[in-house]
Amino acid sequence: MAAVGETEEPEEFRQALAGWRAAILRPEIVLEEMSRPRGLAPFSAAFAAEVALGEDELAGGRIVLLHDPAGHEAWEGTFRVVTMTRAELEPELAMDPLLPEVGWTWLTESLHAVGAAYRAPSGTISRSTSQGFGGLSGQIARTEIEVRASWTPADDELLPHLLAWTELMCTCAGLPPVVSGEGVVAIPRRPSRPGS
Repeated sequence: MAAVGETEEPEEFRQALAGWRAAILRPEIVLEEMSRPRGLAPFSAAFAAEVALGEDELAGGRIVLLHDPAGHEAWEGTFRVVTMTRAELEPELAMDPLLPEVGWTWLTESLHAVGAAYRAPSGTISRSTSQGFGGLSGQIARTEIEVRASWTPADDELLPHLLAWTELMCTCAGLPPVVSGEGVVAIPRRPSRPGS
């Protein structure tokens, strides 16, 4: 039910959220709903997730579902999915000049593998390396990939978009895909850090 001063959520948005909340995900995925972002669209919902094996967190990210019943010209539709995924990589892999292209392929192949029809995709692939100095000089160097992307669902089936995003996180974390897709390449899983 809408709060005072808010418009009641459209049925298609409520159904999409119900499907996401009831989604059966891979056992490595921990998903939780976050507070809704304001000002991006008339209706929105956000979720955070992490990929974990035991105590070892391998990847994490956020996904936001935006809905404007009147449509949005830049989106080319009434829904928009906005995601961010981050995972630690082996330093050698992070230096690969083709990593950005490979990261984008992981996203598009994840969407194709679960049958998530989409249009108007956009995004960035970033890599970063951090090295501790001074009091943090004993810290192990970390190298991460970050995939920021958005796209418009091309049909009314919105659950596959959540599943594609969780599959992307698992791919970035180095886990083998559950769904099969041509061209999907699993990266080697980084070893656990000492003490983890």
